[in-house]
Amino acid sequence: MSGGVGPCSDIRLPKDENMKNQTKSPSNSQKKTQQRFFTFRQLNVLAVIIVFSSSGMVSVEDFGFVLFSLIYIYFISKIAFPPISPQTEPPVFGENNRALNLYVSIGALVGLFLPIAYIFHGIYEGDTEGIKAAAPHVFLLASQVFMEGVTFTDGFSLPVRVFVPVFYNSRRIFTIMEWLSSEISKVDQEYGGDMRRVYMGRALAAANMAFWCFNLFGFLLPVYLPKAFKMYYYSGTSKIKD
Repeated sequence: MSGGVGPCSDIRLPKDENMKNQTKSPSNSQKKTQQRFFTFRQLNVLAVIIVFSSSGMVSVEDFGFVLFSLIYIYFISKIAFPPISPQTEPPVFGENNRALNLYVSIGALVGLFLPIAYIFHGIYEGDTEGIKAAAPHVFLLASQVFMEGVTFTDGFSLPVRVFVPVFYNSRRIFTIMEWLSSEISKVDQEYGGDMRRVYMGRALAAANMAFWCFNLFGFLLPVYLPKAFKMYYYSGTSKIKD
């Protein structure tokens, strides 16, 4: 799982690489068939998506956003950025980069695991406002990770794979802003629960705001996007010359 910082094919955790080596198939046709199935991590985030969807904590606008992104990636893949070769294009970054692997792990911890724990704790505490505020971010991040897997296993081009984290990250910043505003607006008179939960919610929302703003404006837009486009157009130019 990428943790939402970039496509799953470009930044893998060491466990992902080991699983990949253990499941190599003897032929390209069999490999292409295997890629059509969901990975274990995609199934995990799909379960999160289904649970949140069935709980009523996700708005119609968020559902529409995910549906639109699914339609749009196929549209731009056909119209603007078709795959240069039948096989999946190489990753932008090295798969054994320890700094990026650590960065991905932090993103998964801050963006998914801790907010999910916070939501389950809110169910126990009866903090309905805190749950409703945090749920959209978790739902959209889980959807992002799932869509990143789709763009890789279906062999989309690099620009399309870049589009998913940039598009979702931009949308989630607004949901995190609403989450942070909801946590800050809690006061003793309105919230009768444990104040430690209020401070925990504020800290978690602020941490997500800081991390994902940096991820978008400090990594995806200035680093990942230009590098991916450069590789895409360079590969296309090389193929034309050949």
